[in-house]
Amino acid sequence: MSVNLPSAIVRRGLFHSLRFELAFVLLLGVAVPIFVLAVVEVGAPPSPTRAVNWITQGPAGNSLVGVTLCALGAIAVLRRLRFYPGVAVARSILPVMGISFGLLIAVIAGFRLDYSSKVLATGFFGILTARFAITAMRSRAKGLLYYLVPGGRADLISELRSAPVLVLTNPSLKNLPDCAIVADVYADLAPEWERFLAEAAISGRPVYHYKQVWEAETGRVQIEHLSENSFGALVPNFAYQKMKRAIDLALSLLLLPIIIPLVSVCALAIKWDSKGPVFFRQRRMGFRGNEFRVLKLRTMSEGHDGENRDLSITRSGDKRVTKVGGFLRRTRLDELPQVINILRGEMSWIGPRPEAVSLSKWYEGEIPFYRYRHIVRPGISGWAQVNQGHVAEVDEVDEKLQYDFYYIKNLSYWLDIIIVLRTVKVMLSGFGSK
Repeated sequence: MSVNLPSAIVRRGLFHSLRFELAFVLLLGVAVPIFVLAVVEVGAPPSPTRAVNWITQGPAGNSLVGVTLCALGAIAVLRRLRFYPGVAVARSILPVMGISFGLLIAVIAGFRLDYSSKVLATGFFGILTARFAITAMRSRAKGLLYYLVPGGRADLISELRSAPVLVLTNPSLKNLPDCAIVADVYADLAPEWERFLAEAAISGRPVYHYKQVWEAETGRVQIEHLSENSFGALVPNFAYQKMKRAIDLALSLLLLPIIIPLVSVCALAIKWDSKGPVFFRQRRMGFRGNEFRVLKLRTMSEGHDGENRDLSITRSGDKRVTKVGGFLRRTRLDELPQVINILRGEMSWIGPRPEAVSLSKWYEGEIPFYRYRHIVRPGISGWAQVNQGHVAEVDEVDEKLQYDFYYIKNLSYWLDIIIVLRTVKVMLSGFGSK
């Protein structure tokens, strides 16, 4: 089969290009952070010339060369994983960086080279940040070019808007462009298509089951039936949940000196803007189905405890939202007092948003398996929030649940980091607020 495609489709856009990756990582991950470090090290008055001399001479120069080689090595390895659908390649960023810098340190120690620990540390965290930033940008850009084997439920992939999808008409690898192949591997395919899939796999082509691609590209999990075969392990990564709880506590204590002044300023603005208490408490459904009282800054003129379903729903243009409250909602500053809920163990920084008790019970009655989302701690921000925003109607909540299940199924540090990066964008843009 001969196929002529626009080069823009095959290259899959700016964010997927090698030139962009090299420029972004080497400039923002290596050059800028290390130059700032050099300016700080040479002291006042700031001198670009002295900073450049500090970087290029002695231990700092050796370390800069090593950091640059690590950055190039990480780019080469991670680009080999570019056929993995969606943002899941982010799983490999930290291990690849760890191995690269581990080898660098081994070489430095083995040959007893002079080095600067500050340059190595700055380079490591700079490259790591740049890599996750690229992954976050790519998750919104066009993804892989997919070729679809007809048959079964694979046609679902044709509905994707995040990546180009073309349907194969001939079971032949001849003249196929750089692409991934998708099929319903459980369908009763014709023998020629089964031979085609086997040949594609042997030749090194990436071949995926349609569900794997759909979940990775949409960030959602199809809800069919709650079983280990269709959803994954019913208890998500237990070890990471323990580590996540420790990180939540440490981060909360670290940020308290920043959060307290911010909350104080917001409290004064609330008091100036409208009558009523500064804080808002409401019964929410939480971890393992246990109820708790969430603590927020008041953003409405009328309060309620979560028992009334209609009052629990915030709609677009809701007249109960005050002027200051609208700003707090757009920037998510009204969520800051929930650091207290995190310290109590009722919430996490990242996780499915806790719903009012009345809404949660309503959704449980309307949507199968809704209660399963309580298997992890609810969060201040979450995968559904950064992808979908605030929703309340049952049909929207069904889609939100698919995002929540994707988060639970893929619970890991890489997905939490992606959510943190997107949360910053949400706070700046006001996406999804009501």
